[in-house]
This record gives sequence, C-alpha cells and structure tokens, in this order.
Amino acid sequence: MEIDLDIQEKEENDFFEHFAITVDKGQSLLRIDKFLMLRIENASRSKIQNAIDAENVLVNGKAIKASYKIKPLDQISIVLSHPPRDTEVYPQDIPINIIYEDDDLLLVNKDAGMVVHPGYGNWDGTLVNALVFHFKQLPQLPGNDGRPGLVHRIDKDTSGLLLISKNEKAMTLLAKQFYDHSITRKYLALVWGDLQDDGTVTGYIGRSVKDRKVMDVYDDEADGKWSVTHYKVLERFNYVTLISCELETGRTHQIRAHMKHIGHPLFNDAPYGGDKIRKGTLFAKYKQFVENCFQIIPRQALHAQTLGFIHPTKKEFVNFESELPKDFMDVLEKWRAYLKNN
Repeated sequence: MEIDLDIQEKEENDFFEHFAITVDKGQSLLRIDKFLMLRIENASRSKIQNAIDAENVLVNGKAIKASYKIKPLDQISIVLSHPPRDTEVYPQDIPINIIYEDDDLLLVNKDAGMVVHPGYGNWDGTLVNALVFHFKQLPQLPGNDGRPGLVHRIDKDTSGLLLISKNEKAMTLLAKQFYDHSITRKYLALVWGDLQDDGTVTGYIGRSVKDRKVMDVYDDEADGKWSVTHYKVLERFNYVTLISCELETGRTHQIRAHMKHIGHPLFNDAPYGGDKIRKGTLFAKYKQFVENCFQIIPRQALHAQTLGFIHPTKKEFVNFESELPKDFMDVLEKWRAYLKNN
C-alpha cells in the first residue's frame, strides 16, 4: 500500500505500520483523530485513538491527546498496530457468473457488492476466493501477490465484466493490452444533471487531500496519473442522464471522479456526493421519488458493460457485453415513468 501526496514516508514490518506526515500549510484546525482518519487509508477511529492513548502518535516530537487540533506544518509521527496475515488466498465455494470461458481466459459478470480481491477488511468472500476454488493454478503477475488471474479490477459496488487469465501466456499478453490502453472498455452510468452533449473528461487523477478514500482530478501531473474518459448521452430524464463511458485509461475510480469533476456525479455514489438530490425541485413528492430510487439501487449507478481485446491465442479481436443488472434496469424504468407522468 502506498500513501502519497502529504505523507512523506511510510515503513512497514510484520507487526506495525510507521507513518510520517507533514501537515499542509493551508490546513485548517482539526482534531488529530479526525485528521488521521482522512489521511490514512483503512484506519478506524478506535485504532487511531488506541495509538494516541499508547503515546504512539507524536506531534513535533511530543505525545498528544485525541483532542489536540493539528496546525499547519505540524510534523506527525504514527505507529499503528498491523497484525500479520497469511498472504495465501484460500478457496471458497462462492457462485460466480461466468459468461464465457476457454483454455486461456474467462469473463465474469460480477455482481455489485462483491469485492474483487482480498484486502483490509475483506480477507475472504471475494471474487478471487471464488476463482481459486473453481480454477487451480491461476497465474499471478510480479508484484501482484494475492490476486491470481486478475489483470484488472472494478470497484466493489460496480457491476459488470471482469477479465480473468487462466495461464501465464494469457496473463502477460492481456496485461500488456491494459498497459497499452488498447482494451475497449465501456460502462453505462446514470449521472446527475441534464447532459446535453457528448464529451471527453481529462486530467490527472490522484488521492484527495481532504479524504484519502476518494480520488480528485488535478491539473498538475505531479498530483496524479493522466486519465481520459469519453462519454456519450444515451437517454435524458431532465434531472439525470444515462450515458455510455469509454475509458482510454484505467485509473482508480476514474469515471466516478471524472463525472464529479464536471459537476455530474454518479447517481447514489455516496463518496462522490451522488447520494443527495443534485438536480430537481424541492417538492416533497420529488424528494420521496428520489429516495425510492436510492433504495432500488443502493450503490453507484455504474455497470461495466463491454470488454473488447485481442484474444491471446486466436490473435483476433473479440468483444463481450453484459446486460444491465435488475437494480439498474428498475431504476431506469422508474425514471422513465416519472418523466412520462410529470
């Protein structure tokens, strides 16, 4: 795990994580426990408070209390407990929806809510746990331990297509296509606002300085990685718009960050502000309608619909599509009915 931007240094051993943070000169006063929750990925408030109580959090070389408010340019040193884990991925008999399979690869249609690979807080019950049960000896890329067969991933609450390699040759050839950005990837997304024209969003994507769990779009290449998303308007509902997004690059949360950046966050995408009414009236009837829609699709309205690539053995372009899941189809039908009746 890499902590970047304002965290200058991070070291790990089998039992502890060591962080060194220099507070930004523009930082406003904020309790240190809240500040560290925003800055350190997957660190709970209780874990941080335990570290403070154990005097494992130093500010400018001195132990502090949880009520301490950080100031610009404070030097913070933290030692957090980091229990050792077995890095082996254990097989679990979890159903997976395979839409295509041959000797080299398989295409999985992932349900929303399923984590792709084991990680902090999700050490089992993942798609990878299911894959190692159903398929033996899945390949791994160097530096990609614990993610056998994976050449890419999609977010937990995004549904749709995921490509899995079944041997080393396929893994290498498919990974190169992702690296070269020659894979065709299209997503369907429901976004807030009445988008009138097709367009392209670009920028450098990096972690937000305000919340480490989300990504922001920056103008400076020092702050992130270059990203390009092309989108086309498919259907308008006055207050929300159904679009198709084609990725030219594949950055973490790319579509989610890009659409928020242009003022059209994904419908019900809570971390990016899409779980509130962004467009529409203030009437109680409309508010209740939107709340009902949120209950129908209790996650970001994003579906990985299309994957196209050169087959590693056949050497020809193949293209796969998956149908929208029921929650996504149902919320579109609800918007269509609302538009018709209002």
